Parts: sequence; C-alpha cells; structure tokens
Amino acid sequence: MPRESKRDKILEAAALIVHNRGIDALTLDAVAEEAEVSKGGLLYHFRSKEALVEGLVLHMNNIYRTNVENAVYEDINRDGKWTRAFIKATYDQSLKNTETSAGMLAAQGINPDLLKPLQQTYANWQENISSDGIDPVQATILRLAADGLWFSEIFGLAPLDDELRKKVLDTLLEKTYPDHEETDK
Repeated sequence: MPRESKRDKILEAAALIVHNRGIDALTLDAVAEEAEVSKGGLLYHFRSKEALVEGLVLHMNNIYRTNVENAVYEDINRDGKWTRAFIKATYDQSLKNTETSAGMLAAQGINPDLLKPLQQTYANWQENISSDGIDPVQATILRLAADGLWFSEIFGLAPLDDELRKKVLDTLLEKTYPDHEETDK
C-alpha cells in the first residue's frame, strides 16, 4: 500500500477539523497539530489558510470527477450513463463526505471564488447529463435529487437510515434507463 503523502495528510486533517468542529476552527495551527506536522511543514505545502482551502476543493474536485468519469467509462449502457455515474458517485461520496463537504463548506465561508473549479465540473456534468439519451428534465431532476440526499446528510437534515437510503438510490438509478421514463406528460 502506498504511503500517504504529507500533503494528503494535511488535507485530511483540515477536512476533519471542518467536519468535526466547523469552519471557524480551521486554523493553520490546528491543522498542523491534527496532521502531526510542523507549522513550517504545513506552510511548505500551503502558504495560507486560503491556499489550504483551495487545496481541499481541488483535491475533492479531482476525486469526484475521477469517480464520475470512471463510472461513465464502466457503464455498458449508452443512454443515461452520465446521470447514473453522477448518482453513484454522489452516493459513494456522501458515504465518506468528510473531505468533500469540508472543502465546499470552507470555501463558501472563506472565499466563494475557490468553488470555481467545482462549479465548472458541475457545469460540464450538467451538459453531459442534459444530452445523456434520456429526457433532460428527468435527468436533471435525478441529479438534483442525488445532490439533495448528499446535502441532507452534510447538514444533518433528516438523514435517511441505511435501508431507505439504499431504496432511494435504487429508485434514482432505475429512472436513468430510458424504458423507465414516464410517458404520460
């Protein structure tokens, strides 16, 4: 198993702090302590708190984008593959939402411009989802529902138990196949 890099260890520490203690607790000193690195070691990788948050967002964006693209590549069904990939990646990401949500929350609180890479990724996904071979409105509703599930978990807004969560996921995925589209419009 490859050794975890110091940079990744610092990003994980920052994500844990935001997730467990909130954005206000995110300081360079707290991150250095949590990551068990010197403050100088942290500053070597991230010259400021804003650079650290930018690193969180970029790291999260890369992981999320890779997960969606891998799911698209592995899907043998042409129609609905981007929508399914997004739903699956969002579901998987929300199971381990610490890093992902922490980067977004910290960026929103510190400098919303840091969210631009993620906003661009979402814009690209929406383009692909809208031309995914299924009704673009249906596909967009499914994307928004997956995001809603994730956000309800991030903020603890009546998160679902495992059984209901799985049923919701299965229903969302089922609706990505063209033969399951509603025909009475």
